[in-house]
Parts: sequence; structure tokens; C-alpha cells
Amino acid sequence: MSAALTVADSKRAFHGAFPHVIGPLYRRMVDELLVELHLLSRQKGFQADPLFAVGVVQVFDGFARGYRPEAQKGPLFEALCASSGFDGPDLRRQCNDALAAMGRHSQAEVRQWIEAQGEGAPPPVATALAGIRRPDFHYSRLMAVGLLALLEQALADDAMEPQALRQLAHEIGASMGLLRDRLDKDLALYASNLEKMSMAVELMEETVAAERRRRERQAVSGSPEGVPSAS
Repeated sequence: MSAALTVADSKRAFHGAFPHVIGPLYRRMVDELLVELHLLSRQKGFQADPLFAVGVVQVFDGFARGYRPEAQKGPLFEALCASSGFDGPDLRRQCNDALAAMGRHSQAEVRQWIEAQGEGAPPPVATALAGIRRPDFHYSRLMAVGLLALLEQALADDAMEPQALRQLAHEIGASMGLLRDRLDKDLALYASNLEKMSMAVELMEETVAAERRRRERQAVSGSPEGVPSAS
């Protein structure tokens, strides 16, 4: 993407590719992700590697849960990515490939990968470690989320509690060369916002279900609720 392009240019490109109304619950997520992808696309040291791919897909899927109509979720993700020069389908493919490549491992094995600078590690981890060692490496919070998701996949047999998993991600990330303070802040904020979004989606779904039941009762009775039918 040309460095001369602005956030406004990316927003115009997005709305041109996705000319649909976005529900109020999802507008903030869309706007924040659009701006973040735009800014990343302008960073010379940024690379769309598997760690980033897993992170952006996880963030989108987590915050787009319950999005309606369901059929628009794919085009929405692709438009968000394309507006800043990223390939949405390719990022999702990278994400799926990375998660599939992780396998099942112990915490000791994961720590050994880091100590050995990626030797013996699954490709997503080895690629991430090589990227972090680059002099022009540029960190993104999406990488922190990607690291969390990859660790969750690798340690699935341990059935770790979310808080313990985030703590491990902090430690592993710091060992990889990421700034622990940034990881702590980004993962804590991600977990908090995801929980709030989940609660909001549940409330929305309950409200929609209650309205549907009301209409069904109204249809059965043949008159609006609260208005007695003529005898």
C-alpha cells in the first residue's frame, strides 16, 4: 500500500467493498481493526507472518460473534483486510495452517523451542522467532493475541485456565523477545473487551429472542399484546 494513502482512504476503500449497514454493536470493532490494519500496512518493519495472521483472525472472529447476517461475516473480514492491502482469504489460510501445524506439546517443549531459537519448533513458532530477531521488527497487539491462540492450541491437552494461559503467554512472549509490559497490557485488554463483547452479544440475542416470542404470541392471539380482541 502506498505510504501516501490515509486512514480516510482505507475507510473509503472499505465502504466501497462492503456497502452494507453494520450493526451498532460491531461498529467500534470494525473501525478499530480498520485503523490498526491501515497503520500496520504503513510500517516498514511489519510482516504479515503466521503469528499476525492467527491474531487478526482470532480478534475478528471473537468480536464478530453473533454478527448478522452470518453470510456477511466473510465479506466483512475480507473488506477490512483489503482496504489496507492485506489478503483476507490468505490470512485465514495462514491462520488455519498455523493452528494445524502446532500439534500437542508440553510447556517444557515450548520453552525449549524458545531457548533453542526455534530449532525443532513448529513452523509458525520458528517463523515468529525469526521475525522478532529482525532489526526492523515491528510489534502489534495482534501478534500477542496470535501467540496466545497458538499456545492454547499447543497446550490443549493441559486444559489450562484462561488466566494461567495468559500468564504463560506473557512469559513465553518475553522469552521470545517481546516487551512483557506491552504483552501484559494488550492481552489483559483483549480478554476484558472480549468478555464485554460476549456479554453484549448474549444480551442482544436474548432481546431478539424475547421479541420473536412476543411476535409469535401476538400472531397466535390475533391481536397486539395488551389490546383485547373484539368479542
